[in-house]
Amino acid sequence: MIKTDILIIGAGPTGLFAVFEAGLLQLRCHLIDALAQPGGQCSEIYPKKPIYDIPGFPEVLAGDLVKNLMQQIAPFQPGFTLGERAETIEEQEDGTFIVTTNKGTRHQAPVVAIAGGLGSFEPRKPLLKDLPKFEDKGVAYMIKDPEVYRDKKVVIAGGGDSALDWTIFLADVASEVTLVHRRNEFRGALDSVKKVQELKDQGKVRLITPSEVVGLTGQDHLDGVVINRTSDPESDIHLETDHFIPLFGLSPKLGPIADWGLEIEKNAIKVDNTLDYQTNIPGIYAIGDVNTYPGKLKLILCGFHEATLMVQSAYQRIHPDKRYVMKYTTVGGINGFDGSKKEAPKAVVKSID
Repeated sequence: MIKTDILIIGAGPTGLFAVFEAGLLQLRCHLIDALAQPGGQCSEIYPKKPIYDIPGFPEVLAGDLVKNLMQQIAPFQPGFTLGERAETIEEQEDGTFIVTTNKGTRHQAPVVAIAGGLGSFEPRKPLLKDLPKFEDKGVAYMIKDPEVYRDKKVVIAGGGDSALDWTIFLADVASEVTLVHRRNEFRGALDSVKKVQELKDQGKVRLITPSEVVGLTGQDHLDGVVINRTSDPESDIHLETDHFIPLFGLSPKLGPIADWGLEIEKNAIKVDNTLDYQTNIPGIYAIGDVNTYPGKLKLILCGFHEATLMVQSAYQRIHPDKRYVMKYTTVGGINGFDGSKKEAPKAVVKSID
């Protein structure tokens, strides 16, 4: 039995940052993740994808963000159960919870924080004839290593942040980048839309809207796509390409967590965002992309905020007779569980005669 103060299900950025906030309160954490390494989608799906909305980082690669988070939480010595999926949960008479994985590993904690991101997921695939034939032979649904596309012709389909971000990134990698979207309007960040338009004006990106990819060509490997313009359905465009990357998002599934008695809405866990992101079961919280509430935004930044407030509530649940007085790390520094301490900068006071 692995015992800890806060059991975190999901080792993505939100779960990792929760370890840091808990450590400041001298609370120990253990994380469970079905993936073989920490970092969630940032490590598994797009480690080389640039992220632009992390405070203090004009641009940071997803993999580097995970490395920084792991370094940040190192003083608090979290435990990890990796490559195992949280399967069942049982509430005990003393108010603690026992979570058992699909491999039988048992964990016990008074607080459980679900930070599972989108849960288990699979890419949303376009309905195209011969699509399976070209999978891993020119067709991919995610980008792990951008160098695969060095000096290649690439067609990206989609209208969200991933499609826009990768179009911008690959403009300096691939020999030719084409972005296809079925509408003239995009769902992604306005700044990204502006950058794509600028790249189009500079001749670095081909933008074809409103249109969609309706066919694939090639023998043993993809060698082209067929694009249909919505404005001229009788005229198809045959475009040579080495790679076709449809980025239509992920289809999320909560998996076994959906059977834990939690209140679910549209495949997400409902929480009380007026206080601490607790679920309908006291002691079980949900933070990050896995939760939902009025005004929810699925941003890593928001997950960090939710983790911070969750930990404050968890402290009161674990230590109901103690009063926690918040201290700024710039004043108090950081105390690790091994006794090490990172001192905060000393204030310098100058007298004026």
